[in-house]
Amino acid sequence: MRRTITGSLVFVIAASYLLQITVPGYEERLLLNRFYVENGEYYRMLTVALVHGGFMHLGFNLIALHALGTPLEAYFSRGKFIALLVFSLLSGSALSVFFNPSYVYSIGASGMIFGLFGALAIVGQRAGVEWRSIMVIVGLNFAIGFVLGGVDWRGHLGGLIGGTLATLVLNRTK
Repeated sequence: MRRTITGSLVFVIAASYLLQITVPGYEERLLLNRFYVENGEYYRMLTVALVHGGFMHLGFNLIALHALGTPLEAYFSRGKFIALLVFSLLSGSALSVFFNPSYVYSIGASGMIFGLFGALAIVGQRAGVEWRSIMVIVGLNFAIGFVLGGVDWRGHLGGLIGGTLATLVLNRTK
């Protein structure tokens, strides 16, 4: 049986979290902040997805990644699915870096996951997913981010926009 990109990514992010909680300084080398990016550490726009703010944050993100990524990976080719993931992550990271205050640090794969929300809103029915429920989940996640605080809603919004735009382009070439 061929390993899926979604399953591999869930494994890599979970393994990275184990490193994060056991290796001193690991999280600090991978998290996202405007200061680091402005000083040439562009890799952080990708590595932010490898570190999380606790077990609950990790768990929710991995469940969402698996639930959203599995039907999208089946819908798109492997290359297009990877492009969707990367563009969503970079879009979320870009909005986070450009619009967050310089003292704000971001962690997590949420920007990429919100990109998958945007993708499923576009191709949901064709991918075998009910898109209306996706919109409710997106709305609830944004609301939770504002109510609880400490959530990088700019990264979420950037990922959502990036995933939606990427899907519009990728779907044209399907």
